[in-house]
Amino acid sequence: MAFYKMMTPQASMHTFDTYDFNSSSPSSRGDRDSFTPYNNSGLADSSFHLTGTPESPGQSPLPSPRFPPAPPAGPPKGPPGGPPPDGGLTAWLQVLGGYFLFFNTWGLINAFGVFQTYYSGTLLTNKTNSQISWIGTFTSFLLCASPISWGPIFDIGSPRLLVLFGSFCVVFGLMMTSLCTEYWQLLLAQGIVVGLGGGCLFITATSILPSYFSKKRALAMGLAASGSSLGGVLYPIIFSQIQPNVGFGWTVRVIGFIALATLAVPCVVIKPRAKPPGRRKIFDTSILKEIPYEIFNLATFFGFVGQYIPYFFIEQYASEHHMSIPFYMLTFLNVGSIPGRILPSLLADKYFHPLKVLATCTAGATILAFCWIAITESTAGLIVWCFLYGFCSGAFVSLQGAAVASMTTDLRTIGTRFGINMFAGALGILIGSPVGAAIFPHSWPGAQVFCASTLLCSTICIVATWFAFERSKKTGSSKLEG
Repeated sequence: MAFYKMMTPQASMHTFDTYDFNSSSPSSRGDRDSFTPYNNSGLADSSFHLTGTPESPGQSPLPSPRFPPAPPAGPPKGPPGGPPPDGGLTAWLQVLGGYFLFFNTWGLINAFGVFQTYYSGTLLTNKTNSQISWIGTFTSFLLCASPISWGPIFDIGSPRLLVLFGSFCVVFGLMMTSLCTEYWQLLLAQGIVVGLGGGCLFITATSILPSYFSKKRALAMGLAASGSSLGGVLYPIIFSQIQPNVGFGWTVRVIGFIALATLAVPCVVIKPRAKPPGRRKIFDTSILKEIPYEIFNLATFFGFVGQYIPYFFIEQYASEHHMSIPFYMLTFLNVGSIPGRILPSLLADKYFHPLKVLATCTAGATILAFCWIAITESTAGLIVWCFLYGFCSGAFVSLQGAAVASMTTDLRTIGTRFGINMFAGALGILIGSPVGAAIFPHSWPGAQVFCASTLLCSTICIVATWFAFERSKKTGSSKLEG
């Protein structure tokens, strides 16, 4: 039987192609390969062609049934290089590189409690705990704040440059710290130089993985983030074991050499999947108009205000309450955070949205922060508390990147989004530890309530982010259907 191809309105009405359906075709479904084209003069060749000619420029006839429709104009909104492979040697090497980047960024932050104790008891006895905490606070603040500048550099395809520069700053800052004897010197070397370098490394560690992983994204980011827990375990132990024998200077140099060796790995293996096509904006202001994203930035701010108060002061708390092994309390916190960075990430990949898992873990950290008030005499009770709080607080860091990525429709802007989100966290860190240090000399319960209350605000904001995100999806679907 014969049928006729409908021509576009712009095509000439007297020209059309006819097709003959071959019922004896081997295809039992009568697919498009079962059609043989004819034209007005008889059987045509096997290649399909259109005889209609558009009457106005810029107009085209309907596409051939033998070929797929033309792709939409403009670059895709996915990551450069196409869909994430979710595996392979190169992808897992990025996880390894990210592991050592976290090891030497948040690992050093998690270990600052041992520096805080040493500075207040030996090197800077004329300074208050609040003043000394500004050293670690500046490191944390710049680690989180500087990515707002480094993020666009990542997005234009230069992560290895960030890793090289950041590695130099971290190692150089540690080596200069080993020579410091004054407060302002430590603030400059350990606080500012290490913090700026850490920002370069941190934005790379969080932004490189979403381009390689989709279904396993949260797990990959959790595995990489667990490097900070290992750093928080090893660096304090190294400091406490070496410092009495070789002194502060050589102890910090040993830590610097470890950082140099471990940072050589990401310097070699970190590799962008592809450079973004064409030129792009340095900063896309449309990101700031997304309501769920802005609420989540508020959640990050409140979370970082309170989260690191125990990491900075748990040793002093145990010592002042006459508990045994006060030094190892910081180690227990970091050991607990290792599974806390991996298991919730696994749940976020397989069963629940990252925002749901993050809200649950932050709520757990909130409850534990209130429970901390009651632990005043029991060493065993504080050890158990450290493990549990480390688990819940570890998830807060590892799921940040997965939560931001899950709300991102255009992964070409992922570095910028992480940078803005971490800047919100940086403002929280800038407030949290110094305020906590100013409170606890007068009232430990006051500092603990401050920690718990800010975590409660963070939990509420994460829940609000989820509802706003779901509403934005429904609104977008309604507009699309309309």
